[in-house]
Amino acid sequence: MKSIDVKAYIAIARPDHWFKNGFMILGVLLAFFLDPSLFKTNWYLKVFLALVVACLVASSNYVINEILDAPKDALHPTKKNRPIPSGRVYLPLAYIEWLLLALVGLTIAYRLNFAFFLSALWLWIMGFFYNVPPFRTKDIPYLDVLTESINNPIRLFLGWFVLIPNKVPPLSLIISYWMAGAFFMAAKRFAEIRMINDAKIAAKYRKSFAYYNEERLLLSIFYYALFCAFFLGIFIVRYHLELILCVPLFAGFFAYYLKISFRKNSPVQNPEHLYKEAGLMLYLTICFISFVFLLFVRIPVLYDLFRVEPSSIKPLWEF
Repeated sequence: MKSIDVKAYIAIARPDHWFKNGFMILGVLLAFFLDPSLFKTNWYLKVFLALVVACLVASSNYVINEILDAPKDALHPTKKNRPIPSGRVYLPLAYIEWLLLALVGLTIAYRLNFAFFLSALWLWIMGFFYNVPPFRTKDIPYLDVLTESINNPIRLFLGWFVLIPNKVPPLSLIISYWMAGAFFMAAKRFAEIRMINDAKIAAKYRKSFAYYNEERLLLSIFYYALFCAFFLGIFIVRYHLELILCVPLFAGFFAYYLKISFRKNSPVQNPEHLYKEAGLMLYLTICFISFVFLLFVRIPVLYDLFRVEPSSIKPLWEF
């Protein structure tokens, strides 16, 4: 009997993609913003378990993605070397891995609280609809981007519900977070289609590429960025005006990211490798620190300047 290549089975679970679960942090920050008393609880244990759940459920989705994409990946110039297209994985074992990862993750989620469990289940279901025929939304133009990027707000829910299971976060920020994810995903598609640089080969690799071209993807990127900005503005004005000071930084980050997507063999195609982009990571760190700082302070002069009524939610500090 052929020996099992353990590394190949680990690879199809894509642990190098777990960093995407960092999108949960916005839900955690919002929970603390709404209820600072959470700092006095054992929140760190709950957040750690929530992160474990997110990684397990996401890996389950990655496994089914690897299984069902293998025939198409074999036509891709680089993805043909992945474990399944290259023949290093026994498919029945891969299907068992897919279900086992989901079962363990959802069991832990259920033990945390029901709202968190439903969010984790939603994450898994979206992976099912995204990958599995006859649904397979990843083959449908625009719907592929929207159904993949909805994992952003789902991860926000995971970070939120693990701490506050009986309330729902602001809808305006949920929509903004969704559209931000759509922006990044459309930029990935744009970089991929530029890299393949052959319409026929691109269409064989991904069905949606039979419709997409650079112009259509750029227009969608612009649309998602505007959609994100408008709803972020609603959240800022409604809940915490201080965050308006982050807007120039956020706009710059979106422009920087789009610039990178124009590069030859752009790293935007593989977001798990973006940590190598030192400039982008530094900029992201500045954006994150600024957002966290402004989320927990009050600057009264801004409310006078913009003639906006302050939210009833009290910040940790006031200037």
